Amino acid sequence: MKKFVKWAVIALVAVVFMGTFVFLYQKSQPKELVYEVSTVQLKDLEKSTIVTGKIEPRDEVNIKPQISGIIAELYKEAGQMVKKDEVIAKVKVIPDMNSLNSAENRVRLAEINLSQAEKDYQRMEKLYLEKVVSAEDYEKTQVALKQAKSEMSNSRDALNIVREGISLSNAKMSTTLVRSTVDGLILDIPVKVGNSVILSNSFNDGTTIATVADMQNLIFRGNIDETEVGRIIEGMPVTITVGAIQNLKIPARLEYISPKGRETNGANQFEIKAALVVPDSVSLRSGYGANAEIVLDKVKKAVTVPEAALEFVGDSTFVYVMTDSVPKQQFIRRKVQTGLSNGIDIEVKSGVKVGEKVRGILKEDKK
Repeated sequence: MKKFVKWAVIALVAVVFMGTFVFLYQKSQPKELVYEVSTVQLKDLEKSTIVTGKIEPRDEVNIKPQISGIIAELYKEAGQMVKKDEVIAKVKVIPDMNSLNSAENRVRLAEINLSQAEKDYQRMEKLYLEKVVSAEDYEKTQVALKQAKSEMSNSRDALNIVREGISLSNAKMSTTLVRSTVDGLILDIPVKVGNSVILSNSFNDGTTIATVADMQNLIFRGNIDETEVGRIIEGMPVTITVGAIQNLKIPARLEYISPKGRETNGANQFEIKAALVVPDSVSLRSGYGANAEIVLDKVKKAVTVPEAALEFVGDSTFVYVMTDSVPKQQFIRRKVQTGLSNGIDIEVKSGVKVGEKVRGILKEDKK
């Protein structure tokens, strides 16, 4: 029994020893490296840049009152169409006490002058008929009466303007009625009935009653980095994608590049504008976020390889061209001259031919 145990232990040690030897031998063998392989192809390459921005109407007009007061009525809402000279709101005038007092005094004085002019005219007319005074004196009293009547009408008109903001002689042109100055869509009405408003003057921009814009004439406004602004010119085609509308691409044309940059987050940005050509079936809103794709350069039928296939050594660029794949992959190093890149594929001007296979990234390890 002891002899059997002895030989079993020896056999076990031998098996462990042989297993360790085989394992170490296998680990010491060189591994076969397997690479992904790509074929040199002809492709159309484009290098483009993406500019973020938003959709805006070309002309956005702020409608302001011609007098100060309180909003008495609103006749329109945001989202409604409005025509030029169409009334949007009505302002109730809160008269200034000094102006009101002056206007009332002017009316009282005009009444006194008119009463006196009428008496003078009646007296002069009686004397003229009796041929006691000359026609010239009589005509002077006529003129004085007409002037007194005109002043009376003007003073009452001025008083009504101070009180109500409406001219008695031309009620249609009332300054209490806030009218649109353009045709378009009302984008916003930031005031409510009862809000106080002031007219625009040298010291204040005035209160905006409504914002009106022509939504048939839209532009894209964005900012491009200084590293790319030198590669674009006015008139270049632009493709606009709107984040709020999936699978929609709107053609546009670059029409403005700012001559002055502004620093944003440590980088110089230049404002650009592009005119949109919006189909009739598409409805856009002011303020939509959008991206503009601008093609900076392109090459037709370029000989291309994936950028991952390149190897850079100093100022030189190389690829590894496959010479054999059986029993294992074999490559030869070849110097190439590159051109335009779109970030995935790159143009190769010399060094490889269409149809050749080049080495890519390491795929897997095999024993």
